[in-house]
Amino acid sequence: MTIFDKDTWQEIFGSIGQNKLRTVITIIGVLWGIFLYVLLSGIAKGVDNGFEQRFERISSNSLFIWTQNTSIPYSGFKIDRKWNIKLKDVETLKMEIPEIKNIAPRIQKGNWGSQGASVINGQRNGTYNIYGDYPILKVVSQKDIYDGGRFINHLDIKEERKVCVIGERTKKELFSDDINPIGKYININSIYFKVIGIHKYVDEGGGSFADDGDIHVPFSTFKRLYNTGDIVGFLLIAGFDDVDILKVEKKVKNLLKKIHSVHPKDERAIGAFNLGALFTRIKNFANGMSFISLIIGIATIIAGVIGIGNILLISVKERTKEIGIRRAIGASPNHIRKQIILESVFLTVLAGIIGIILGAFVLYIINIATQNLEDIPFTNATVPLNYIFAALLMMIGLGTLIGFVPAEKAISIRPIDALRDE
Repeated sequence: MTIFDKDTWQEIFGSIGQNKLRTVITIIGVLWGIFLYVLLSGIAKGVDNGFEQRFERISSNSLFIWTQNTSIPYSGFKIDRKWNIKLKDVETLKMEIPEIKNIAPRIQKGNWGSQGASVINGQRNGTYNIYGDYPILKVVSQKDIYDGGRFINHLDIKEERKVCVIGERTKKELFSDDINPIGKYININSIYFKVIGIHKYVDEGGGSFADDGDIHVPFSTFKRLYNTGDIVGFLLIAGFDDVDILKVEKKVKNLLKKIHSVHPKDERAIGAFNLGALFTRIKNFANGMSFISLIIGIATIIAGVIGIGNILLISVKERTKEIGIRRAIGASPNHIRKQIILESVFLTVLAGIIGIILGAFVLYIINIATQNLEDIPFTNATVPLNYIFAALLMMIGLGTLIGFVPAEKAISIRPIDALRDE
């Protein structure tokens, strides 16, 4: 007997067809298990992909650091003291903390309660956040500039050039669709700046740290424009991929407190938004969802396969006379055993394939429904093929194991007992 034997499959289909309703109800258990597995695993992957997409333009192992008023008096300074990070602190941090890969010092006009800058282009105008930046920002946050433009470079910094990089929304609001802003001038607080680039919107995870209307100017130019000296508004710090960014955050805070005579235990004096920690929590959440989906799926599949085993036991009991006749005319116990096991595997795999198809279809619908939802971090909900193959192999194994029970019951039937008139 082989799995390609025509008579074998006729016997299997004949057995299954004897009680179609019971068979359908039974395989639903396995179908539902693999369906849940595919659906939940796909959703977990979609969440993971969504957040990776949100963070793809900025280092996932990074953090924002800014100063706040002190809450503890220290070293002769009173409580509620205002203080600021200075440009020289950047080099100190890089020298003293080797886990830091890059630091982008930034200063802003707008956000955090401050008024943005008035920007005018002809008859069009608006209020936008202005950032003083260094070229390193493009490395840390991977600012994507449209073709034909560029980001701020070192010459812009050195020569204090009046150049700017505008956001997508800024371009739409200040320029008509048929005009290329590159090389054109806009008026920022009564000073004309040349547009050198248009940056695509980057969600930096913190909400208040990035906007599609942001305007970037050289840090040195910003300093002269607003007379801020060497004050830094906040730091965007990227650690190496293999370092613990939470430890980096702690080291940065401790060093800044030491430099600026802030009490070591003053937790309010320095604000931080740790993208690395947030990204880790998100990854753990997605991994947790995948694990839960695996457990739920396996448990439901096992329950369904056990149900198939029960159905086959009932089937064997109902087919006692038939099995007895087959044994009497020469069917070997091994032949009977293989048929029952093959029937179990067939029902299990059939249910699994249907469940996989249904799960994939639902994920397809979910992907269509969420593809234009920018507020929801959800992208391309899929299940890796190796996960699917592993689930199918598991079902084949379970179907084989559970088939042994009714198979052994079948071959234990004595032909003379099966043929005896009741």
